Amino acid sequence: MGGTGDGERSGANGQQNQPADGKELFRLGTARDDVELRRYHYRWPEQETRAERRARRHVLYWWALTVVAGLGAAVVYLVWPWEYVPPGGEGYVWYRLYTPVLGLCIGVALISFACGFIVLVKRFFPDEQAVQQRHDAEQSPAEDRATLAATAAEAANASQLRRRSVFTRAAGVSAGALGTGLGVTILGGVWQYPWETTGHDESTKDTLWHTGWAQDGDETVYLREDSGDVHEVTLLTPEDIAAPGLMAVVPFRESERDDPEALRKARERADNPATLLRLPPGTEVEPKAVREGMNVGDFYAYSRICTHLGCPVGMYEGRTDRLFCPCHQSMFDLRRHAEPIFGPAARPLPQLPIDLDESGYFIAKGDFTAPIGPSFWELEP
Repeated sequence: MGGTGDGERSGANGQQNQPADGKELFRLGTARDDVELRRYHYRWPEQETRAERRARRHVLYWWALTVVAGLGAAVVYLVWPWEYVPPGGEGYVWYRLYTPVLGLCIGVALISFACGFIVLVKRFFPDEQAVQQRHDAEQSPAEDRATLAATAAEAANASQLRRRSVFTRAAGVSAGALGTGLGVTILGGVWQYPWETTGHDESTKDTLWHTGWAQDGDETVYLREDSGDVHEVTLLTPEDIAAPGLMAVVPFRESERDDPEALRKARERADNPATLLRLPPGTEVEPKAVREGMNVGDFYAYSRICTHLGCPVGMYEGRTDRLFCPCHQSMFDLRRHAEPIFGPAARPLPQLPIDLDESGYFIAKGDFTAPIGPSFWELEP
């Protein structure tokens, strides 16, 4: 069997010395593996024909699509409007399209990159039919490596990839574009600098270390019932919750009362949800000096965001005074200031210090005792 192939099995049986010639190594590999090449011929024996150029463009079209889609994914991730917009709000359609368009770009980039290689192999690699007999391999590891390298080199020579260097360059560019799109979306999803503002307002307090409960000036922050209606403002008093019981709350400032946008943001901001709980009368809570004065009698307030993966913690078992996360079954003991006693959560739920104002409404005395939700790199365990 020659480099162009004559359909007959050829080999180097009985050779003790490893040949240096690539074609001889290729023959040696097929002979030692008992491979019979029944059909083996080049796709394009005549070079630079119209059909060959058309096949080459077919491969390049797929990889050009990879470049467009890969870079498009990066652009969509970085500049497309992604912040939540309620149904009917301005920009709602653009917000709804963010995830589908991003997924479409990534999917097209991956599929077109693979299709380019599939077309390259089908249109340019040798057309062959091989039959191999089952046997126990006897050649040495050195022969294995040499013949494998020779087989790969023969495929490259037969497909004339060295002459068609445009394929190598195009594959590199498309792989770079695909990697850019995937890298931006993957790394961008986990990158957040805790001291930078998150875009909700211009305050330097608007970081992972602070929430919407943080005091900004002298304005009082009330506990507002989270009823589901972004425009409804219901302030809470001790008489509003029976023991044992709980209520979901979000922060409210009087300056926001006639500002629908501010009311909406306060309710929809991901780190604002808290739970106001009323423990059964006489419940003994483990004393902690650092938590003194943060509760009002049997009333305590904690973050509603699980410290494992951020699910809402809203299941309360009054008999045992425990909060449950429904996602991964983390359990928090309210008698020990919401410390985790079961499940994957590793940190207690941050506590919100509360008090009553002159009119008997619950108010927040400050922000949570710790950053809410899952841990991040700069957060000490």
